[in-house]
Amino acid sequence: MQLVGNSLIASGEYIRERLELDLSAEEIVDYLVERLAAALRAGIEWRPGARELIEALDAAGVPQALVTMSYTAIAEPVASALPFAAVVTGDTVERPKPFPDPYLLAAEKLGVDASKCLAIEDSATGAASATAAGCDVLAVPHFVNVPEAERRVQISTLAGVTPDDLDSFFS
Repeated sequence: MQLVGNSLIASGEYIRERLELDLSAEEIVDYLVERLAAALRAGIEWRPGARELIEALDAAGVPQALVTMSYTAIAEPVASALPFAAVVTGDTVERPKPFPDPYLLAAEKLGVDASKCLAIEDSATGAASATAAGCDVLAVPHFVNVPEAERRVQISTLAGVTPDDLDSFFS
């Protein structure tokens, strides 16, 4: 649970210290990235309602970005399966979540103002990043709690959520 939402290098360092490994944080991350990317290429287990909502937003002409602190090799199988107009990964930003940089870069890639964006997040770190960038945040906690905050709405699942529902959450 300590790793959810952290940068991969911070997670690698945590694993190295916790398990007292002789590997560097970078070596740990490389190993984990390779294994997870292979698993994702073999098949992706989608969170309930996520794929359907992304596809419905695409059909409605809403540009979307995948903003993840996973590295490109991990994000690629997910991004290639869904209609994202932009992808921001942990290995493409200097300052990871909870800094605003990932969401600011995603908004820039989409050609929109971050304050006009809705971020769907599942971690406190991700929600903090989106909030710092000026986005509204729909929190769908998974594994860890996401604290309540201004411009943040929490729901337990995306199952059955439609693009029209998103507007009603923040009216």
